[in-house]
Amino acid sequence: MPKLSATIVTLNEERKIARTMESLRCCDEIVVLDSGSTDRTCAIARSLQARVIEEPWRGYAAQKNRAAECASNDWILSVDADETLTEELEGEILLLKQEGFNCDAYQMPRMAQYLGRWIRHGGWYPDRKVRLYDRRKATWRGDFVHESVAVNGTTGKLHGALHHFTCDSLSEHLQTLDRYTTLAAAELRAGRRTPGYARMVFDPAWTFVRTYILRRGFLDGFPGLAIAYFAALYTFLKYAKARV
Repeated sequence: MPKLSATIVTLNEERKIARTMESLRCCDEIVVLDSGSTDRTCAIARSLQARVIEEPWRGYAAQKNRAAECASNDWILSVDADETLTEELEGEILLLKQEGFNCDAYQMPRMAQYLGRWIRHGGWYPDRKVRLYDRRKATWRGDFVHESVAVNGTTGKLHGALHHFTCDSLSEHLQTLDRYTTLAAAELRAGRRTPGYARMVFDPAWTFVRTYILRRGFLDGFPGLAIAYFAALYTFLKYAKARV
C-alpha cells in the first residue's frame, strides 16, 4: 500500500490547525511548514504528532513545493490550515491507497463555509482543486496569488468534498481582501498589464452581475450578496493598486 504525506503551510493558525489535522486520518504523516507563527500553532501541531519545520516565507507556491520536498513520501495531500476532509473524501482516498493510485494527481470539489453558511452558488462550488498528487509528476505554480498544481500526467476526479472554512465575519473578509488584492496588483505590474479607467469602471460591475445573478449567488441569501459585493470590490482594488 503506497504511503501518503499530508502537507500544511501555516502562519498563526492556532484556532484552526487541530480541526484540520484531525481530519487527516488517511495520511501516514503530517508535515507542517511554518513561517514564523507567534501563537501556539507549532505547539499544537507537535502535540498532534505532526513533523513541524520552521522556515521563512517564500511565497504561496514555493512554500507548498518546499513542504512537499520535506515529506517522506512521494504521494502528497496538500491542505490549507482552514480546510478539512469530509468522511466521503477520506474514504475515497483510503480506497485509492488500498487499490493503488491509477492517475498522477486527483482533483476534488471544495465547498466553502462563509459567515456560518455553506455556499453552493456564486462560482464558489464545486471549485475543483488538485490537492492529491505524486510530487514526481506535479508541482505548485504561481508567483503571487491563486497558486495551483500543474500536473505532467493524468488527473482523476474524486467526489467527496474538501471543506473550506473561510471568513467568519465581514471584518475578516476585508482583511483578507486587502492582502490578496495587494498580491494581485503586484502580479499585474510584473506583467506590465496596467488596467485602464474603463476596466476600473465596468469590470467590477460585471463581476457583481456574474457572481450574484448569472451564477445565482442570490440563492445563498445575505452571504451570497456579500460575496458578490466583495468580488466586485476585489476587482476594483486590484486594478487601483496596480496603478499606484
